[in-house]
Amino acid sequence: MSRLDEPLKKLVGDRTATVLAKSLKLDTVGDLLRHYPRRYAERGRLTDLSRLEPEEHVTVMAEIAKVNKRQFRNRRGNLLEVEVTDGRGKLTLIFFNQAWREEELRPGRRGLFAGKVGRFNNVIQLSQPDYQLIGEDDRDGVANLFAGALIPVYPAAANMPSWKIAQCVGMALDTLGEVGDPLPAEMRERRGMPGLAEALLLVHRPTSWDDVTAARDRLKWDEAFVLQIALARRRRDARAQSAVARPRRPNGILDAFDARLPFELTDGQKEVCAEIEADLATEHPMHRLLQGEVGAGKTLVALRGMLAVVDAGGQTALLAPTEVLAQQHYRSIVEMLGPLAEGAGMLGGSEVGTKVTLLTGSMGVPARRAALLDLVTGEAGIAIGTHALIEDKVEFHDLGLVVVDEQHRFGVEQRDALRGKGKRPPHLLVMTATPIPRTVAMTVFGDLETSILAQLPSGRSPIATHVVPAKEKPHFLDRAWQRVREEVENGHQAYVVCPRIGDEEDDPKARKKAKPKAKAAGRDEDLPAEAYLDDPEDIGADAAGGAEERRPPLAVLDVAAALTAGPLAGLRIAVLHGRMAPDDKDDVMRRFTAGELDVLVATTVIEVGVNVPNATAMVIMDADRFGVSQLHQLRGRVGRGSAPGLTLLVSEMPGGTSARERLDAVAATLDGFELSRIDLEQRREGDVLGDAQSGSRSSLRMLEVVRDEELIVAAREEASTIVADDPDLVEHHDLRSALASILDDERAEYLDKG
Repeated sequence: MSRLDEPLKKLVGDRTATVLAKSLKLDTVGDLLRHYPRRYAERGRLTDLSRLEPEEHVTVMAEIAKVNKRQFRNRRGNLLEVEVTDGRGKLTLIFFNQAWREEELRPGRRGLFAGKVGRFNNVIQLSQPDYQLIGEDDRDGVANLFAGALIPVYPAAANMPSWKIAQCVGMALDTLGEVGDPLPAEMRERRGMPGLAEALLLVHRPTSWDDVTAARDRLKWDEAFVLQIALARRRRDARAQSAVARPRRPNGILDAFDARLPFELTDGQKEVCAEIEADLATEHPMHRLLQGEVGAGKTLVALRGMLAVVDAGGQTALLAPTEVLAQQHYRSIVEMLGPLAEGAGMLGGSEVGTKVTLLTGSMGVPARRAALLDLVTGEAGIAIGTHALIEDKVEFHDLGLVVVDEQHRFGVEQRDALRGKGKRPPHLLVMTATPIPRTVAMTVFGDLETSILAQLPSGRSPIATHVVPAKEKPHFLDRAWQRVREEVENGHQAYVVCPRIGDEEDDPKARKKAKPKAKAAGRDEDLPAEAYLDDPEDIGADAAGGAEERRPPLAVLDVAAALTAGPLAGLRIAVLHGRMAPDDKDDVMRRFTAGELDVLVATTVIEVGVNVPNATAMVIMDADRFGVSQLHQLRGRVGRGSAPGLTLLVSEMPGGTSARERLDAVAATLDGFELSRIDLEQRREGDVLGDAQSGSRSSLRMLEVVRDEELIVAAREEASTIVADDPDLVEHHDLRSALASILDDERAEYLDKG
């Protein structure tokens, strides 16, 4: 076993290893040494406190300015307030019933202070923080951590501050010795890079900024190169497979469909359709990613590819992540096909038509049996469904093409389970409605060929987007509801989107997660809310933030009730969310599509695939709680007809905050690719690559997929060369081990989403 693969308990003991595993998901020596410093504090230079964000867990270097101890007025106990400063701004440290700390937290002393940033009376604070004073007696054996000019500051947790992580890292470095290096020696020498052991030492114990730069450059290469090796091998494996060629047949259903289209394809659609048809005509399975702007016509392009396969005698399956989206695809495809959506010989059907079948988990037994029969006999050329398509009982007569919509919501096992239902590997087309920068496509979807639809079809109307600062200017929100009424009076419809459903109190899991509430009686208005918890000593990290902690996100059920009784009284309002029964969801969407409803109050279940051309307005409540790309997707639901669209981003966050900056960016441009870059720059790489959804950690710690484009391109070229010369990595033992550790580990789940 490699030293890096050894469990941490051998190094730091069971107790510390348990804390590291639970709080930071660090299990091995390698995990610990790849838990790189977030930044470095320079001796003598204090942290800029103005850059701290609420809810962020931070470690700052600051100087104690003043200390104040107060007794609670209506209960036993005391509050110690310690004000620290960077010379300009200030940060308040709050300690409950710990007056003894006043003896060591004296004005003029400097130290590292760690905790979760909260806000009270517009003053940022850390509640119950950990701290380590610099220059104090070395009772914890950490003085040597502050000996250098650069002090590493690590991503930390409430019970594992930065300096304790540094102690553990020091123990690992002192006993590390030589380790296997995934980068070939010839490559390291040619590119002037240090070995892995030296790079780890430099990143954790730098003596200068040059050390930091050299270490980071080398460690970025590790991440980019090993990942590109994995992707290069997947491309090689795909090319080695054989598939049934599905060349386009003249005078078939595809030609009949093209003749029905009331518009001409855009140049971009024609180009992508030609790429797909060329792939389908080969005897190797297509592996293509189709991405593009909201409303660029990805579904139409995918449908033409599906019809080409039907013409060639095969079946196709479209996999959607939700029943709402699957049903929407089913309705829209049947509508686009018209009589072509019925098989030959069926009443009203076309001689070249094919049956379109829907399969979801909520279907009744008779309907499910009929759908399964359509698939196994080949009666249905097009199957549309959710995860139900993946189940063992589902069999196809001749599956030739799998289309995965919103593919980032599916893992490789789900995708491959559907592909495995073909007698030979079917062709694969994955679609994403979120524009992806080139470097991300190369990093996350590097085993796929990429097609881009950037041109919007003619007839799509412009979408105006405005930020509504509800707290600063309440009358702006009143005007927003007036605008919704005006749109409805003009014969149009509107969406109102909320972050949550609102029936969490009926959910036992939600009740279990509920936070403790402050006591209402005897409250001192000038004390933070934590002072009134039943046990101030048990304050958790999530409770930090004081009396001004953000209210819960607005909920669909609450907002719908308020609108019905208030500003939108008299309008036909309905709700839509994921916990509704499937028939109820389908009924609401059918009524909204038919114009029988004026306003749909929904969660993000309407984010993709929903196409109601008459819907012209969207109000997104608590818009700052959504990501940039998600906001762009949501507003893509309006302006889909001849009338212009309007999106109003409602937020209580004050101007100047990063949350408002995100909203301003969305309001400033309709360019999804530009917004995706902004999104990437504001989010951690792991979140970008999908592990926020899966709950796992990303294997990318150093690599920044937006900023490191040249490095990623170079790593891809190097990886392709090595895989071409040594596909099984027989001559690259350490590289093979590094690759196995990624592919065998849950942390690299994002790799399998391509």
